Amino acid sequence: MAETSATPGMLYVVATPIGNRAELSPRAHQILATVDLIAAEDTRHSGILLRTLDIHTPQISLHEHNETRRVDSLIARLVAGESIALISDAGTPGISDPGFELVRAARRSGIKVGPVSGPCAAIAALSVAGLPTNRFVFEGFLPDKAPARRRRLAELVEETRTLIVFEAGRRLAPMLTDCRTVLGEGRSVTIARELTKRFEESVQTDLAKSEDWLAADANRSRGEFVICIAGADTPASQRFSVELDTLLTELLAIAGTRQAAQIASRTLGISRNSAYQRALRLAQG
Repeated sequence: MAETSATPGMLYVVATPIGNRAELSPRAHQILATVDLIAAEDTRHSGILLRTLDIHTPQISLHEHNETRRVDSLIARLVAGESIALISDAGTPGISDPGFELVRAARRSGIKVGPVSGPCAAIAALSVAGLPTNRFVFEGFLPDKAPARRRRLAELVEETRTLIVFEAGRRLAPMLTDCRTVLGEGRSVTIARELTKRFEESVQTDLAKSEDWLAADANRSRGEFVICIAGADTPASQRFSVELDTLLTELLAIAGTRQAAQIASRTLGISRNSAYQRALRLAQG
């Protein structure tokens, strides 16, 4: 049975359009129109959407800089019986957007929390990426600074699941460069830009060609992006183990354990002790 109004004393997590305003569901419209308060990431941005929908519910800002200090007062209003809708600037709140602290506090206070499902940029991009969708990893925004970004990518080198990241246009080129350098040129990548908006665009290529695609048109670096990258075919640690064992097996056929380990250590760039311990195990069995 359809809802006729919001339930008092409940926190609704409401997904709003990521581009096309027609994405807002009838249920989301109904909830936003009947709750006591809307907690919005940016009340100015959300105000534009609400006015076009003829919704006049009061708003309060809830963003990364004030969420911690606003949570207690919002929980108090929920406990008192008011209903609140949590929204972000676009898409599903809490997904690389504010809202986690409020939802956690509501749960801990015994307040009902209900999703009002709808658009999510990460899932929208994945659905058209042409990459495996049965298992994936969402990383949100990678670190802004190049050294930290490369360190994080290095931690993901062995990840076999499809990787989803958000990025802003001004940082897209250096991010793609780091992905190519760290993850390897052959990885398939889908770059989705301005999803469901007027200038929506998506392309599937590989990391080796992604920077050329971006540089071919200055407009391609404008807007908001979701990047989907194919996972590793085989974890690096497994490939390395196979390489080490294969090399040591060949070396042990013509050399002693210590000499085989020394050669493997120099060839593969690993510690001599690691190679020697592995050579011992292979020699013994």
